[in-house]
Amino acid sequence: MPPTNIGPSVLSWLPAEQIEESAMRQIENLSQMPFIYKHVAVMPDCHFGLGATVGSVIPTVRAIIPAAVGVDIGCGMIAVKTPLKREDLPDDLSHIRRAIESQIPLSAGHYNRSVKKTARPRIEQLEAKAAELGRLDFYDNLSKNWRNQLGSLGSGNHFIEIVLDEEDHAWAFLHSGSRGIGNRIATHHIAIAKQLMEKWYINLPDADLSYLVEDTPEFDNYMTDLDWAQEFALLNREEMMERIVKILQHRCGDFAEVERIQCHHNFTKREHHFGKNILVSRKGAIEARDGQLGLIPGSMGTRSYVVRGKGNAGSFNTAPHGAGRRLSRNRARKSFTMDDFDRDMAGVEVNRSEAFLDELPGAYKDIDLVMEQSADLVEILHTFRQIVNVKGA
Repeated sequence: MPPTNIGPSVLSWLPAEQIEESAMRQIENLSQMPFIYKHVAVMPDCHFGLGATVGSVIPTVRAIIPAAVGVDIGCGMIAVKTPLKREDLPDDLSHIRRAIESQIPLSAGHYNRSVKKTARPRIEQLEAKAAELGRLDFYDNLSKNWRNQLGSLGSGNHFIEIVLDEEDHAWAFLHSGSRGIGNRIATHHIAIAKQLMEKWYINLPDADLSYLVEDTPEFDNYMTDLDWAQEFALLNREEMMERIVKILQHRCGDFAEVERIQCHHNFTKREHHFGKNILVSRKGAIEARDGQLGLIPGSMGTRSYVVRGKGNAGSFNTAPHGAGRRLSRNRARKSFTMDDFDRDMAGVEVNRSEAFLDELPGAYKDIDLVMEQSADLVEILHTFRQIVNVKGA
């Protein structure tokens, strides 16, 4: 669908009447910040979020809002296509699920007991970059166990799946971010931004709009740490994917992967749009340059997609990152039962647990409608259906 102007500086791919009131207030407040460039772009999966609306694109000039980037810096997706088809996988997929659960720490606060051999080169890469930036001691003080976090999933809507595409090819597919170290980096800089607003008597409609200005030490430190945390998130997904592929090879025989796709959906980059170099922060949104491949997951039990970007200029080359929440976690837990779980997850190998009731499809927007509303932003290349789902409580 074509976008609509829902305010002086807001271009939306979701009709205004479908945007919840709390999210609309966030969007309006954000769009009025003096350093917004052109307009805020709103994706079809937008919903109220901490710091800023999830599913928004925030183009800025010489300033950045740490809370708008969010606390799960670099959160995103990775998918690996294998040469395997459904008939090459075991009939009983519970062995694969349990192997994944044993090899990858799940849930908030659960990390590797020690640095795995496969993770060591990635840790060394992050250590070298941090040392070069003069930030290694800072990261160690923020989180002494950040090295053990690399290769861990987390909780909430993070997941690991084995999926089949429309031709029954098996893919390994996962969603995770920068874990505890990313959260602590973000929280540190959000607090600094708020302190600066108080120091300079800058009144904002929402404290989460507190910002850092370019050419200041606070801005430079945040951008340095943001870049490092985004790299941590990317390497975290790579480490988990290496373990998953080895599990599949152990169960199904050695193979070479066919294709690999990776994308952030909570991140900031320096980009060039409408003739100007700017910062683009995508909060729950993926980059979708012309021809660029991306991943848009649905919720538990629904479809997910491999897409190719169309380079839509008005969206700042962006597309949605998923289904987007419809119900809060508390409301979802009160609304659904294990009967709903069994119905929605029929045919999927999954840990049957009440802990996941807030992740059922009814808690999210209709992913098919999100994709329909994204027709100007991306082209669908593959449609996934889940056969194994792994989550952290």
